[in-house]
Amino acid sequence: MLRPIDEFFLEHDEDTNSCLQFLREHILAFDENITEAWKYQLPFYYYKKKPFCYFWIHKKFKQPYIGIENGGLLDHPQLLRENRVKMKILLVDPTKDIDLETINTILKDSRSLY
Repeated sequence: MLRPIDEFFLEHDEDTNSCLQFLREHILAFDENITEAWKYQLPFYYYKKKPFCYFWIHKKFKQPYIGIENGGLLDHPQLLRENRVKMKILLVDPTKDIDLETINTILKDSRSLY
């Protein structure tokens, strides 16, 4: 029987699933202090046991995104605030190459807030 967090990744189409699985592995390998949990019915990642980021699918754009917990404190042109107060999101198009340079910059900037 699969854990709910594993089911989350498998319930999406092949492109989205592959994208999310790659992001999952990348974020977990990004820093040894990042851990994964199933929280609020979505994959959530913690840095030194503090909320760091999460994955979700944008309702309007139908694309996966990385929600950055303290994104409101970051100033990066690709982060979207929308109606969020504390967080910002980074949309990831699952049909294109993932921009690791941007993701790594955002993760580093976010990590520096802890």
